[in-house]
Amino acid sequence: MNIEKAFRIAKALLLLGPLFLACGCRPAIRFPVQPPAALVKIPADRLPTFEDDMSAYSLNTAIHESLKFLQRLPDQTLFRFGPDVYTLTDLRESLVAFRKILAKGLTGEPLQHAIATTFFVYKSVGFDGHGTVLFTGYYEPVLRARASPSKDYAYPVYRRPDDWVVIDLSAFGPEFARKRIVGRLTGHRIVPYYTRRQIDTLGSLSNKGYELFWVSDPIALFFVHIQGSAKVIFEDGTIRHIGYDGSNGKPYTSIGKLLAEREKIPKKEVSLQNIQSYLREHPEERESVLHHNERYVFFRFVPGGPAGALDVALTAGRSIATDLDLFPRAALAFIQSSRPIINHNGVVARWKPFRRFVLNHDTGSAIRGPGRVDVFWGSGAQAEKAAGSMKQNGSLYFLIRKPKGNPSAP
Repeated sequence: MNIEKAFRIAKALLLLGPLFLACGCRPAIRFPVQPPAALVKIPADRLPTFEDDMSAYSLNTAIHESLKFLQRLPDQTLFRFGPDVYTLTDLRESLVAFRKILAKGLTGEPLQHAIATTFFVYKSVGFDGHGTVLFTGYYEPVLRARASPSKDYAYPVYRRPDDWVVIDLSAFGPEFARKRIVGRLTGHRIVPYYTRRQIDTLGSLSNKGYELFWVSDPIALFFVHIQGSAKVIFEDGTIRHIGYDGSNGKPYTSIGKLLAEREKIPKKEVSLQNIQSYLREHPEERESVLHHNERYVFFRFVPGGPAGALDVALTAGRSIATDLDLFPRAALAFIQSSRPIINHNGVVARWKPFRRFVLNHDTGSAIRGPGRVDVFWGSGAQAEKAAGSMKQNGSLYFLIRKPKGNPSAP
C-alpha cells in the first residue's frame, strides 16, 4: 500500500477521534525491527584489524553519552544485530566491558585477542551486498544571529510550530511498517506541511511567534538545515546551540546533484564548499536552487554542544549517523575508511586511511540503507572542510559482548 493511500486512511481515522494524534510534543523514539540482512555476524578469522587513530579520552566520552541514553530506556528494550536479538543489559554491559579493555591501553595483537574473545562482531552488508559503505561527513556550523529582526538579519530560524503533527502508522498494521506522516492540523483535517518555498518566500509561518532568532546569511542557514544543528553567536557575545526538533516531512533532495545535472558544477567536484561558492556567485539562482530541496527543519535550543537523534551530546570524530531503522542505537561500532588531510590553504592535500571505534548516536534524512554512514567532525572551519569533502567508501562493523557462560550464543 502506498503512502498516499495510507495518508487518506489516516485522515479518515482522525475524524473518528484523536487517539493516535501526536501533536505539540517531541516524537517518541521508536525501535523498529530492522531487516536481518543489514548486519551479518562474521567469524573470528575474518575480523578486521582493530586500531584507533584518536584519543582514548574522546572514545570514553562517546561511550559515556551512549550509557546516558541507555539509562533512559525501559528494561524490556531489545536491539537487533542482523538476525540476532540482544537485551538492554547486553548492550549496556558491552559498553562497560569495552571501556575496561580501553582502560588497559591495549594495542596490536593483545587488543585483537581481547575483542575476539569478548565480543561478537557484525558487519554491514553495505550498499552492494558485499560490505561496501559510503562514508560522508557532517559538522556543527556557526551562525551569527540577532534576537530580533533587522534589515541585515532578515532570515528567521523557526522552532517547531504548534500546528505540527506526526502520525506513526505502524500501529495500524504491517502494511504500514516504518511509515510516518508529518502534516499540520487545520480544523478536523490533516494536510501536508508547508514546503521550503511556502515558508521562506511566501511567509507561511511569519509573525506567528515561532521565530527563535534571525540570521543574515540564508545560504549558511540552508546548510544548518542539512546538518541539523548549529552553534549560534548573538550580537552581545552570547553563545547557544540549536538542534533538530522535527521537519515538515518532505523528503531530502540534494541540491548538489541538481547542480551537477544542470552542469553548473562538475559531478566529481560537488562538495559543500563548491555548492556554497556557486550560490554566492549566482544570487539570481539561489532561491530556485534552495527550493529544490523542499525539506524544512525546525530547531530548539539545546544545552551544551550539538545533540544527535538520541538526544545526547555528539562527540567529534566518535559519533556517527546511520539508518536507525537498520542499526542498533548507541551501540559500539568500528569503521574503516579514508579521511581528508586539509592543508594550510584549506584544501584537501591527500586522503589518509583510518580505523577507529565510534558510537551510533545519530541519523539523517539522507542516511538511509545499510550502505551509508555520516561521521560527525565537530565544529569550526576545519570540521566544515573535512565534512564537506568526505565521500569515501569503507566498512562498518558493530560489536556486542558475548553472553557469559555461552560464548557461542545467540
